[in-house]
Amino acid sequence: MQLVHVLTSTIVILQAGFAFPSSDEWEKHIRKAHPRLLVTHDGFKGVKELIASNTAVAKLYETVRTQAKRILNEPPSRYEIPDGLRLLSVSRRVLNRIYTLALVYQIDGGEKYAERAWSELESAANFPDWNPRHFLDTAEMTHAFAIAYDWLYSYWSDERRQKLIQAISVKGLEPALKVYRGGGWWSKARHNWNQVCNGGIGMGSLAIFEENPKLCGEILTHALNSIVRAMSEFAPDGAWAEGPGYWNYATFYNCVFLAALETATGTDFGLSKIEGFSETGFFPIYITGPLMRTFNFADGGDGTIRAPQMFWLARKFNRPIYAWYARTTTVSHPLDIIWFNEGGGDPIAEKLPLDKYFRKVEVATMRTSWNDREATFVAFKAGDNKANHSNLDIGTFVLDALGYRWALDLGADNYNLPGYFGALRWSYYRMRAEGHNTLVINPSKEPDQDPRAAAKIIRFFSDANLAFAIADLTPAYSAHAVSIKRGLMLLRDANQVIIQDEVELKRPGSVYWFMHTPAQVQLDENGATLLQGNAKLLCRIMTPNGVRFSVMDAKPLPSSPDPEGQNRNAGVRKLVIKLDDVDKLRLCVLLIPLREGQKPPAKLPPVKALDEW
Repeated sequence: MQLVHVLTSTIVILQAGFAFPSSDEWEKHIRKAHPRLLVTHDGFKGVKELIASNTAVAKLYETVRTQAKRILNEPPSRYEIPDGLRLLSVSRRVLNRIYTLALVYQIDGGEKYAERAWSELESAANFPDWNPRHFLDTAEMTHAFAIAYDWLYSYWSDERRQKLIQAISVKGLEPALKVYRGGGWWSKARHNWNQVCNGGIGMGSLAIFEENPKLCGEILTHALNSIVRAMSEFAPDGAWAEGPGYWNYATFYNCVFLAALETATGTDFGLSKIEGFSETGFFPIYITGPLMRTFNFADGGDGTIRAPQMFWLARKFNRPIYAWYARTTTVSHPLDIIWFNEGGGDPIAEKLPLDKYFRKVEVATMRTSWNDREATFVAFKAGDNKANHSNLDIGTFVLDALGYRWALDLGADNYNLPGYFGALRWSYYRMRAEGHNTLVINPSKEPDQDPRAAAKIIRFFSDANLAFAIADLTPAYSAHAVSIKRGLMLLRDANQVIIQDEVELKRPGSVYWFMHTPAQVQLDENGATLLQGNAKLLCRIMTPNGVRFSVMDAKPLPSSPDPEGQNRNAGVRKLVIKLDDVDKLRLCVLLIPLREGQKPPAKLPPVKALDEW
């Protein structure tokens, strides 16, 4: 419940469990000195000492300094909206350049870095707007200007400060205030837009607070109350329903804003105590396989998550394993240097369990080892098809083994496809169940899972020998099914994976089983063999008898929509099982990774009902 009291000159918003400052109370909280966003004057002294004394940090800094030198010779950013909607690439380029140039100026000095930053800022300040119709663009540009104003405060002349203040106020804060006062959608959202917009705008307000305390105070009060909505989604275990890529985007801005509140006011007003937030650093650790590729459910790629906020989370919550992750994945973001933490060993040293079930997001990951690039890793989801950026991917999985990804998630398609975030979303192959490693029942041109469905993992087990997760997929197929359950089991000792589906349909129908793979596929009477390099994945249908695999291109079924412009998924094919006239079905597939020269096992595991797992 939210209570809003509007007084003549004061806005007071009380979120349940929080007591945030009213708009006219912020003045007594905010430090007067600059810099105060993320790092203070003394903090920069500490960073200089760390660079001088720590070879790992010195190496990171040398990379940043090289980038700064390159930026000196690049032209300032221009107002460009190449796709007709987003200024976002420009805002992000400005933000990256400002962080880089401002950090190098603080550490090395050198007027040339500050002057190049000014060229960038002057150009962006003269843009007609910061594209508030796509407010992420506005928020990220406001973030850039906030860092520039604060970190280079002592360098700027009064005239330049005024230009920065004017740009932040008119192009960033005032458009945001209209959203807050009007109850605009992102201020009430529970996903990445909330954290990015509140975080970027909040940074701008903290940076220039003294210049317009009324405007900045009202915005800060709104921002804190708004961000609670999105942060509540971290509960209970820290996972993120938008997938690992948007976890990174959301938590980066979430952490930047909370860190700036701490350095500017001495407190985050209790926001970091929200349930699940302290656990969220485990999500990228567990969602990443031995190849440093993620289980990229929802919209997103499977590349390594590079997240400087993991350093901040490590220190904030005394989680050294988060710092280990940040150190092993960094590509030298300036905040890697500001927040660097050398504590913490790898998951083995920190005694991290091999497997994890994330409640609410309904994702389970299982692996044979933490420190073997050729380990077997399987990740599986149920989840909510209504989540922001969701695909119709309930029941999907990925599989890594022997240094290869065998079962993959194709990821997002082009965001600019017609209706991609609207009525046509479920017409695109990569958004549909048929574009994932899950089941399709009675395919047609309609969505092949219920877009409103939410499914749960109903059992999860992990010990030294095996791990499994079982999900009730029935809600996704409620138009056709009485019951559908899927279980994935990792037999650690045998290094085998079982995928088992138990299906009961309302009336006899067709069932498709799909697994997308980049591997070459050889079919035989006993199943299929997938080939990558010198490695093999043996695929066996354990039950029912007499069923064979086939191979299809990763493209729509003949009954499915096939809109123009969507990705053609070159280099990917799918292993298929098709069964017709199905009433009740137990379908069990066994996957066995085999090294070069390794023979298949003489004895295969018995098939057991999911209830007997």
